[in-house]
Amino acid sequence: MGLNLKDLVVREKTSLEAFSTKIIAIDAYNAIYQFLASIRGPDGLQLSDSEGRITSHLSGLLYRNVNFLSLGIKPVYVFDGKPPSLKTAEIERRKQIKKDATIKYEKAIAAGNMEDARKYAQQTTSMRDGMVQESKQLLTYFGIPYIEAPSEGEATAAHLTNTEQAYASASQDFDSILCGAKRLIRNFTNSGRRKIPNRNTYIDIVPEIIETQKTLDSLGLTREELIDVGILIGTDFNPNGFERIGPKTALKMIRQHSRLEDIPQIQEQLQEIDFQQIRKIFLNPEVADVDEIIFDKIDYEAITNYLVKERSFSEDRIQSTLNRLKRALEKKSQNLDQWF
Repeated sequence: MGLNLKDLVVREKTSLEAFSTKIIAIDAYNAIYQFLASIRGPDGLQLSDSEGRITSHLSGLLYRNVNFLSLGIKPVYVFDGKPPSLKTAEIERRKQIKKDATIKYEKAIAAGNMEDARKYAQQTTSMRDGMVQESKQLLTYFGIPYIEAPSEGEATAAHLTNTEQAYASASQDFDSILCGAKRLIRNFTNSGRRKIPNRNTYIDIVPEIIETQKTLDSLGLTREELIDVGILIGTDFNPNGFERIGPKTALKMIRQHSRLEDIPQIQEQLQEIDFQQIRKIFLNPEVADVDEIIFDKIDYEAITNYLVKERSFSEDRIQSTLNRLKRALEKKSQNLDQWF
């Protein structure tokens, strides 16, 4: 579901180039799901290799990270660990959405409606066995570090911004803000030209940055109060939120009463959720302790062997892509040498 803070946060348009030389902590599962959902054929099916194994996630990681590294961006991917028990209801809700979408996809295919088929196919996206390990393997060949979070990846990504080991966290979800991230970048792994569903129109999706303190100052709230706003709207740990309460109403209530316990009209519903535990998940999340983030050299040969020989990627396309990366890095190195 994701936390709906879109209308409340202060969002500023930016560009990928603005993050050159900066370490960005990426919500790995969020990024991989985006690749799996969006990188598909005309019939909505994901890309696959000669053995029928899905490769959409590898394609996304390849081209996006080549872009990042070419621009001098230093990505670090943070993978989820065990989800909090309160997330069970949201996980089940997502499973049901995928089941419903699968039925709609099959009907659209039978009717020859490729536009709807692609739309419903995206909604069936799920992470299969092996995809996480395959992703980590490719990242290793790129010399890109990854971190295993003990629980929610966004919480560890947020933690890295507070220890100043990362400049910002990157995710489509707003949860990083409630976890205390100094900065959140949206549209970081999916920026570019995108087709609007059911319309023959394209739009440019650009990155946007949200500075948490700017948002808190704009709203006149503390982080604790913004967490209560989130709980009223609905989080992954209480996905239904509170009846007939949207972002603007939630903001008004917290501005007036400061905390959930003091809002008279919600007390009956409040007894039905473990709001104290939800607060704790955001205020004191389980995070990975990271001593140092180390970037290794790119192993071009290993990337080529893995993608071409093992996963059926086009050798010409891989060589062309990696040559572009080499040229970009050589140019940056030459420009740097001019300063000495």
